[in-house]
Amino acid sequence: MRGGRAIDGAPLFVDLDGTLIRSDTLWESFAIALRARPWRTAIGVTALARGRAALKERLGHLGPIDPAALPYREAFLEWLREEKASGRRIVLATAADRAVAESVANHLGVFDSVLASDGNRNLKGREKLAAIEEASAGGPFDYAGNDESDIPIFARSRQAVVVGAPESVIRHANRLDGADTRFAREGGGGGLKAWIRAVRPHQWLKNLLVFVPMMTAFALDDATVWLYAFEAAFAMCLAASAGYLVNDLLDMQPDRRHPRKRERPFASGALAPSHGFFGAALILLAACLLALSVNGKVLFWLLLYLGSSLMYSFWLKRLPMFDVVTLAGLYTLRVEIGAAATGIEVSFWLRAFTIFVFLSLALIKRCGELVSERERGEQTGSGRGYRVGDIDVLQPMGVAASVAAVLVLALYVSTPDVEIRYATPKLLWLAMVALLVWLGRLWIDTTRGNMHDDPLVHALTDPIGRWLLIFIGSVFVLAAFGIPEFWH
Repeated sequence: MRGGRAIDGAPLFVDLDGTLIRSDTLWESFAIALRARPWRTAIGVTALARGRAALKERLGHLGPIDPAALPYREAFLEWLREEKASGRRIVLATAADRAVAESVANHLGVFDSVLASDGNRNLKGREKLAAIEEASAGGPFDYAGNDESDIPIFARSRQAVVVGAPESVIRHANRLDGADTRFAREGGGGGLKAWIRAVRPHQWLKNLLVFVPMMTAFALDDATVWLYAFEAAFAMCLAASAGYLVNDLLDMQPDRRHPRKRERPFASGALAPSHGFFGAALILLAACLLALSVNGKVLFWLLLYLGSSLMYSFWLKRLPMFDVVTLAGLYTLRVEIGAAATGIEVSFWLRAFTIFVFLSLALIKRCGELVSERERGEQTGSGRGYRVGDIDVLQPMGVAASVAAVLVLALYVSTPDVEIRYATPKLLWLAMVALLVWLGRLWIDTTRGNMHDDPLVHALTDPIGRWLLIFIGSVFVLAAFGIPEFWH
């Protein structure tokens, strides 16, 4: 750390995006607008033809930001409060739109005035420097920033306060006299670890469903079938991760009010929203190319999955019951993609079983969220279209879906086809009982408020649940290839 407390008397000008907050208000507004008004936002982006300042103003109207939900750099903000208490004049000087900047200034109560873009003038770089020099009447000033565009302002300021900056900016600041770099590395915890959390590789386990058609058809001795299934599964992993990125970007503000989701990379500011949108686009392109390399049917089902996922993120997640049916459908589409990749037809029994199981898991997810909100004293599901009292409807429906899944399995076990396909078909009754116990435990944990936001994560972290799933899988293997003499 170089420098100490800023010299008294000189006004302090503070940047907003990347400095005061671990995010960018332009992309925050874009995400909020896209979530609420996707079509108007798509049209509103054309305002860029009149310049970035016009685009910021337009998105600011379409996607008004809640200043209380922004990811502030708390240590730096506390320092600003100390400076304010000492009588320091502090000005918010930002390239963000004026409406956004003023809402932040009013919320924090730290700033004496605001310099911001106004729809015609984009206050960045040398434009911002000119506005600062005019506001300081040509006298000395200090400046807090983080970006390459702030370097000319650092050079003219009496003291450069570097906050959450990249290495290139830090190196430049270190060559200036009296630079204050105490907040220079106050990042958001980004990098590879944050990206890994954002793409949720643990969720890729869901894409094992791609292998279900070949497993149930016992097509295990064909290397080509395995190769196509692996390629389709990896394409699904990429597509799902892109969907998670988009979903988290659109949910940044609601997530920040959630006790656990607030730690997600975009909600916490660990990753920049702009990086998330570009990353999602690249991952989607890679997923589509990989799916096409398998065959056109896989690409069709993948595009249907992507379209359904986007409709869920933009619209369906806020429509009661449509959201859980869509979630269940996204699971089932993985099975269809596996069938398209391997050329193996999905049976009626498999389709019926997957639909009921995944509908039950989707309802567990929603009920778990509502139970958590009820415990926090809230009455309305955050952005989901539900009320806490809807648990009384959703829970019986979810339990019924679980029982229906077990019933489908029981009916399937009773069919003549099972006698032909399985060496020891009677063992499947053990799998049916274990499935009933596993689903019942999930619902008990849900009603007790112990359910994770994602039932899959809960299933992986619950030791008894893990052993039940292993037992179910083992029973199916033994039933298929097992020990006929066991029953004689």
